[in-house]
Amino acid sequence: MDHASPRDRRLDRRIPLGCIAHINSRDGGKVQAECIELSVSGMTLHANFVPGEGEVIEVAISQPNESIDRPPLVTRLKVSRCFALPDGRYEIGGNIVRVVG
Repeated sequence: MDHASPRDRRLDRRIPLGCIAHINSRDGGKVQAECIELSVSGMTLHANFVPGEGEVIEVAISQPNESIDRPPLVTRLKVSRCFALPDGRYEIGGNIVRVVG
C-alpha cells in the first residue's frame, strides 16, 4: 500500500538524465542548461536563466548517448517552479505542454 500523500506522489515516472539542453530565451538567444530529469509530462532543468512562473519556454534536449546521431527533443515547457541553487544556477521545473519535434 502506498502511504505517500497525494502531494508527494508524481503521476509519471521521472527518469534521471543529466544531459545537455538549451532554452530558447525571449530575446532569441540560447541558454545552455542541463536536463536533470524527464518524464512524459514534465522535466527539471538547471540553468543560468530565470523564467517567470507560468511562462512557456522552448527547450531542446540533446541525446544522452552521443554515439547515436539523433536530433534533439524539442518541447514547450510551462514553468511551475524556479529557485536558486547553491552554485548560482537555477532549478526550473514544469509541465510539457507540447512536443515540437
